[in-house]
Amino acid sequence: MILIVDFGVKIKNLRMASRLTQIEVAERVHISKAMVSSYETGIRLPSYAVLIRFALLFGVSTDYLLGVERVKSVDVSGLSDVQADLVIKLINEFRG
Repeated sequence: MILIVDFGVKIKNLRMASRLTQIEVAERVHISKAMVSSYETGIRLPSYAVLIRFALLFGVSTDYLLGVERVKSVDVSGLSDVQADLVIKLINEFRG
């Protein structure tokens, strides 16, 4: 049961950090808003396919969503070296 609650909290926090509504997440992950709500409240866990779509949407690993990995990563592929360096500097600035 801890895993379900942990997963739901992570999905909700990632959604809110991305400034997305449950409806927007549902549309992007190709599920209903009710399913997003049931995941966030810990009532249900997603299928493997939906889990992967959540990971891709939020740019995290499935291990992170399932609580196996505690570190979030940032995908900088597609950015120039200068842009990637700026992202890293911004992250470090927030860390203080």
